[in-house]
Amino acid sequence: MDWFIQLFTSTESVAHIAILYAIVIALGVYLGKIKIGGISLGVTFVLFTGIVAGHFGFTGPNDILTFIQDFGLILFVFMIGLQVGPGFFASFREGGMKLNSLATVMILLNVAVMFACYYIFFDTSDPDNLPMMVGTLYGAVTNTPGLGAANEALESISKSVQIASGYACAYPLGVVGIIGAMVVVKYLCKVNFQKEEEQLEKHEQENANVKPHHMHLQVSNSYLSGRTLMEIHRFLNRDFVCSRILHNGHVSIPNGDTIFELGDQIYVVCAEADAEAIVAFIGPQIEVEWEKQDMPLVSRRILVTKPSVNGKTLGELHFSAVYGVNVTRITRQGMDLFASSNLNLQIGDRIMVVGPEDAVNRVSNAMGNSVKRLEAPNIATIFVGIVLGIILGSLPIAIPEMPTPLKLGIAGGPLIVAILIGRYGYKIHLVTYTTTSANMMLREIGLVLFLASVGIKAGGNFVETLIEGDGLKYVYTGFLITVIPILIVGVITRLKYKFNYFTVMGMIAGTYTDPPALAYANSLCSRETASVGYSTVYPLSMFLRILLAQLIVVFFCS
Repeated sequence: MDWFIQLFTSTESVAHIAILYAIVIALGVYLGKIKIGGISLGVTFVLFTGIVAGHFGFTGPNDILTFIQDFGLILFVFMIGLQVGPGFFASFREGGMKLNSLATVMILLNVAVMFACYYIFFDTSDPDNLPMMVGTLYGAVTNTPGLGAANEALESISKSVQIASGYACAYPLGVVGIIGAMVVVKYLCKVNFQKEEEQLEKHEQENANVKPHHMHLQVSNSYLSGRTLMEIHRFLNRDFVCSRILHNGHVSIPNGDTIFELGDQIYVVCAEADAEAIVAFIGPQIEVEWEKQDMPLVSRRILVTKPSVNGKTLGELHFSAVYGVNVTRITRQGMDLFASSNLNLQIGDRIMVVGPEDAVNRVSNAMGNSVKRLEAPNIATIFVGIVLGIILGSLPIAIPEMPTPLKLGIAGGPLIVAILIGRYGYKIHLVTYTTTSANMMLREIGLVLFLASVGIKAGGNFVETLIEGDGLKYVYTGFLITVIPILIVGVITRLKYKFNYFTVMGMIAGTYTDPPALAYANSLCSRETASVGYSTVYPLSMFLRILLAQLIVVFFCS
């Protein structure tokens, strides 16, 4: 039985390290699914199982733990960057700018409350107290990448402080505090859920123009007789696509030079808000069964999977001239986009193509249309991005009066590169598409490796910190860091800026990068409003959390 005992005691063996991580991660994931009061900690519970393992001496060599911790962090933040990259810059448009500004204020208030608690409750002469408060800050806001960035920054200035203990003390009440503060904001603002739902419905009707609308029309306006489709576009000054026309019993694909005559039947895709004006100008809606005509056309969604197409515009591909088909709309990440000629195609897009079946088949071959190809992860892109991210993160940035140069580190560098690749990679024909499941798998693997490593390393001193040290202070100061900014910014967002309460909840959850809070918000709303608020502020919030972690450590802890 010695061989079996050595698997758990011989810290130098590879088998021991593999078993250590497998046990810590498996137990953490299973225990994280347990709900208390309808709330669970999810994979973050891996941190606590790691702390228990470290406390009882079930550990490994420190250099191996550090390597796995850093590699897990790099993988985690890089996959986050790839996910949020496509929507990162778009999130600043229109109302998103205001929401992101409020989220930034909330993040800065978190930092301000942390410093206030540090000066009020802690001995400022102890050099370890401020780094521990940084760990407490990131537990209070439930932001694991920020913890990793702070850890990495501390190592760069040669400080060895187990800030994960502060994180672990503050995290549980952080999860509960976010949801509790949302409830308090609801009562302070006297929110009525039914009125909020009615407001959302009214808003959707006012913004119906963003939804594609399909209709069959018969040309009855004599003014249009003998006019081309291009001329009608100019006269009407509305955005619409005419994907097929029935003229003298023959179905064809119209182009800009197609001439309309009275009695022609056409199929139009437009914005809902434009539908009434288009009907009034062209003619009434009718019922048409295109497949029964003498020259039947087909419409098919085709998946863009060929790397050679990545980044090209619809205009460059000349669908109408080369293939004799029309592209009526593009579906990207679940959203329907109008097929404008300057729209860049990306791997993973689904294009709606209308035309003769043989022509549609040729387009299908040209685009790839292979689900299997999409299911294969683009490993090369990921590791090329990681290399570039590490190089960027290691670049020293000299700032006057700073004792050491600022570096983005192994968290900030890969995150920025991933965001840029996710948004602009198609311009250099770099395929960045990964399926949601593949992204989630790689991200979760990185996260659990990081959490397990941090927990195991912190476990040796955790109980001493909690019982004999300042553990209770980390608990209640973490709670203050969690709730005070939410109460201030949440009320202002609702009362001054008149945002819907469900949007406010989503914004709070996104600012704290907290999925349990988003799940709670979604359970109260019948629409995706909370998720929209979450996704609007999440990219910038994640970026600022990671960047501020390093700035605080380098400026105030060195």
